[in-house]
Amino acid sequence: MGRHKEKLLWNVLLGSSVYLLDSLRERLSGNLDDVKERARDTYDTATDRVSRATDVIRGEDHPGLGTAAAILIGVGIGVGVGMLLAPASGEETRSNLAEKVQDFGSKIRSRASSEPTGATGTYGE
Repeated sequence: MGRHKEKLLWNVLLGSSVYLLDSLRERLSGNLDDVKERARDTYDTATDRVSRATDVIRGEDHPGLGTAAAILIGVGIGVGVGMLLAPASGEETRSNLAEKVQDFGSKIRSRASSEPTGATGTYGE
């Protein structure tokens, strides 16, 4: 009779453990999917960052071009609005603008053609 109770007790313990492990497996499978998704998102983010860093190191990243384009667009819009709202006539405005552009161009040409002062080209002299 003692063996029968012992066998019954082992069957109950084994059945209970299988039931608990099965319910644990169901809960873990949901958590495992969450962990997989988080790992995949983290990997994608890291890949994007490494790709951007590689572009910067290789010199393929040009953030200044976007800024320069935005400045040029802003200047163009400003000039257009200024010409539309200017109190002078269109002919006067165009001639004033042409004079200013020519003055600016001559200043740039004179700076580009002038040699730097004080540079000897040799070290320590």
